[in-house]
Amino acid sequence: MSTSSISNGILQLATQYSLYTGCITFSFGIIGNVLNLLVFTQLKHFRTNRCVFYITIESISNFIYQIFNISLTVSTSIYGDVTIGGSSAWCKLRYIVGQICALTTYYMICFSAVDQFFSTHHRYNLRQMCTLNLGRHLSFIFICFAIIHSSALGSSYDIQPTLGCIISNYVAVQYSTYFFYPVLTGLLPITIATSFSILAYRNVRHIVRRQLPIVRRNLDKQITAMVLMRVIAFVCLLLPYITYRIYVINFPTSRSTPMAYAIGRLIQAIFTSIYIINYIISFYIFIIFSSRFRRQVKLVLVKKCWHQWKYWCYSINNQIEPENNIELCNSQVESDENM
Repeated sequence: MSTSSISNGILQLATQYSLYTGCITFSFGIIGNVLNLLVFTQLKHFRTNRCVFYITIESISNFIYQIFNISLTVSTSIYGDVTIGGSSAWCKLRYIVGQICALTTYYMICFSAVDQFFSTHHRYNLRQMCTLNLGRHLSFIFICFAIIHSSALGSSYDIQPTLGCIISNYVAVQYSTYFFYPVLTGLLPITIATSFSILAYRNVRHIVRRQLPIVRRNLDKQITAMVLMRVIAFVCLLLPYITYRIYVINFPTSRSTPMAYAIGRLIQAIFTSIYIINYIISFYIFIIFSSRFRRQVKLVLVKKCWHQWKYWCYSINNQIEPENNIELCNSQVESDENM
């Protein structure tokens, strides 16, 4: 068997692997992020929680990334490298959108860990320091920064005949190697998220001593545990991909060496599939490690979405539910939210 046929087989394997893993992660990601948004927007005590606000933005960013990534994966599997390598605009857009979503997701995780630390602190003035209004302003400012930064860095990507879509500017290569990947999307969010989630967990262990309503104490414990497990998964899934990206930027593989290029594409597909799990895993972490969250998901799906769907069906059939039954159902849902 010739080298060219082997390299073509590896390239085909990489393409098929990307397509199948992309479809699987897309399915789980859409379901998980939509359920996150449903639960966090439907339950009253979540709507006013600052930490949940950041998790909601993270879920929206994850949702956008999933749509964009599956579009990229499917188009690449159908048209090959022509989609990416043949269009300079598509080459730039690919990295601009990806970096915007990545920065937003990473730092919303950081913001949620920081906010949970302050909201569980024993000092009253620190607990009142972070407000929901402040969180909205910080999120807006950071998303604007992510858009501007990603657009500037993404514009440095261009088409090279033998290397494909890579950074063509020397300054951008140095910036990506020594700051963007190791610091801005690596060490900095990992350090912030890890440190503050551990500190928040330490705070919540002593929360019983504080004079707080039991509903508030249970909510703080639940969200702190959810944030801590999310941060652990975030760190474990991010580190391999960051290391790989730093290497690829400095040592791109040329198409003139088919075997090395094919192996590089397969390795890229594997690392990317691991990295993408970061955009789908939050809901499944929450539902695995929080029994209270499982009850809340059931509450939203059964007693809110299902009842609303039935009510719409009854309205279509001109069947109006008695008002006292609706009030009874709403009061039951409100009581179940505090479980």
